[in-house]
Amino acid sequence: MSFKNKTAIVTGAGQGIGFEMCRQLALERAHVFLNDIDAAFAEDAAKQINQQGGTCTALAGDSSNISFIKEMVEAARRQTGHLDIVIANAGITLFGDFFAYPPESFNRVMQVNLAGTFFLAQAAAAVMKAQATGGSLLFTSSVTGHQAHKNLAAYGMSKAALEMLAKNLVIELSPFKINVNAIAPGATLTRRTMEDPTYTETWSRLTPMGSPATVADITNTALFLVSDKAKHITRQTLIVDGGWTSISPSPY
Repeated sequence: MSFKNKTAIVTGAGQGIGFEMCRQLALERAHVFLNDIDAAFAEDAAKQINQQGGTCTALAGDSSNISFIKEMVEAARRQTGHLDIVIANAGITLFGDFFAYPPESFNRVMQVNLAGTFFLAQAAAAVMKAQATGGSLLFTSSVTGHQAHKNLAAYGMSKAALEMLAKNLVIELSPFKINVNAIAPGATLTRRTMEDPTYTETWSRLTPMGSPATVADITNTALFLVSDKAKHITRQTLIVDGGWTSISPSPY
């Protein structure tokens, strides 16, 4: 799946799944614009990718800020002349008991997970609409948008909404050769999840395939959905969870 001469934006990509998406796109010869709210993470991640032979530009900033979203999209378009792929990967997880969940946490989850994705898609699609080649949008959802998970009511709600957004945008974007899909990762081994010393053992036991996903497992699926091989695929959500949603055992 060569992405030669493609321009891609990936948000929330300073580490973990987003970083691997950027790395693989860049190694497939795309010009990648890597976003993270943490400037040090963004710069270091882009530096690593460039040292491996890719072309990656760091764009540090809050991907839920509407002004920054517009600046980010314009920076990519201005530098390369086009925008082919946008992966709205940034998200925030704030656990909390439903009965005590504070409005501040709820509003932050919705701003990052929903507003950030919605307005990034809006800004990117406006650029793609003007291109004869269209483009591809991908939203990072979650298995918690499909199955209930304790203390994640707001987060799961936001992820389910992203999949509905992808469905609705088929009506808006298909005439302009823009496809839009979602990916729903399950338990995944990242630097953040590995901070929990019991994570691997717990999710290996709960996952039918016998282990959590790797960042490569998620990235391989994501890159297919934004590749030319998937141009006739739109409004789909691919769940990458080793079978967890089929039985949904809880770690609690």
